[in-house]
Amino acid sequence: MSNEEKKLNTEGAEEEIKKEDIPSDNQDAAAPEDEEKEMNASEEKEEDSQKTAEEPKKEESADEEAMDAKYLRLMADFQNYKRRAEKEKSEIYAYANEKLAVQLLDVIDNFERALQHETADENYIEGMKMIFKQLTGVLEKAGLEEINALGEDFDPNFHNAVMTEDNADYESGKVTEVMQKGYLLNKKVIRPSMVKVNN
Repeated sequence: MSNEEKKLNTEGAEEEIKKEDIPSDNQDAAAPEDEEKEMNASEEKEEDSQKTAEEPKKEESADEEAMDAKYLRLMADFQNYKRRAEKEKSEIYAYANEKLAVQLLDVIDNFERALQHETADENYIEGMKMIFKQLTGVLEKAGLEEINALGEDFDPNFHNAVMTEDNADYESGKVTEVMQKGYLLNKKVIRPSMVKVNN
């Protein structure tokens, strides 16, 4: 082989090596596309992982809201129960003496009848008046009060009409006579007044 042929062969081999080292335009274009695909895939993975992380958070927040609502309802129910219990307790204290007061009303009626009788002994009358005043004072402290009826408009909540009459001294529907006194205990009617009403 001559020197010129050797030279030509080595030059050809060098050119082939150079051609292999230089990347083609197609290779350069393909590389960025691959990078974009990889980036898109990684972004999708991140979004999926975020979605899966958000789902339990949403469930947890919904559970917390339900628990808060349940707690608030329970607190409201407890407050209502507490108010009811306090009201019932105060009513028990207020009306605990009702039965005793109703029974003592007959004693008061008899006292009043006795005081209306005339007697020559003034000291006896004064003593009876003092005892009666003491008894009514004790009952008034317990919340007993007399219902005003004479000359008032007839009210079925406080008065029990047993008779009617035509009386020129009173307007129609007015109470003309009290036949038995009525009483309230702590603003509750324990005995209505027995009355006569004008037509």
